[in-house]
Amino acid sequence: MDLFSSETTKNILPYDGETNYHGILLDKSQCNFYYKTFRETIDFEPDEAIIFGKKITTKRKVAWYGESAFAYTYSKVTKQAKIFTKELLALKAIVEKASGETYNSCLLNLYHSGEEGMGYHSDGEKMLKKEGAIASVSLGAQRKFSFKHKKSKERIDLFLENGSLLVMKKGTQTNWLHRLPPTKKVNTPRINLTFRTIEL
Repeated sequence: MDLFSSETTKNILPYDGETNYHGILLDKSQCNFYYKTFRETIDFEPDEAIIFGKKITTKRKVAWYGESAFAYTYSKVTKQAKIFTKELLALKAIVEKASGETYNSCLLNLYHSGEEGMGYHSDGEKMLKKEGAIASVSLGAQRKFSFKHKKSKERIDLFLENGSLLVMKKGTQTNWLHRLPPTKKVNTPRINLTFRTIEL
């Protein structure tokens, strides 16, 4: 088990993928501004998924935004994108400059406390650009994040800090699962923004 801190790492995965942890991208004032703005202006709703034929509603809330009102389906539930706000566009530009990639959509997750998390999964939906980059920005509470190789089961852990950027690409979704494990040690909220590219 490897626990990465805020130091920039070229590639935190030992093989079969490329995931770059850029460390803290936003300064404290930027973090405060974006966190406050998104809490007040983003239309977060409880997430829904179809699991074993049953509709599950999560405490975690989500919002889907994009350059156009295209649809995005995951966990057998289709969501319609709302148009990027000016603040989302501004943050997207910062992320694109840092990552050297471009994105046309963003899935936002609101975790009210550490007791809310997400199980192991990979982002392999057909409408996503194949092997395209997914840039994850964290605002608010620091949370542990884990990768697990689909075959070897090797696990990599790191802490995603307030204002940090993690970019997953080149085989990461094909060969690795990732999750946000729940914890009782964190009692403050976290907003996670995952910028990605939908192929229209």
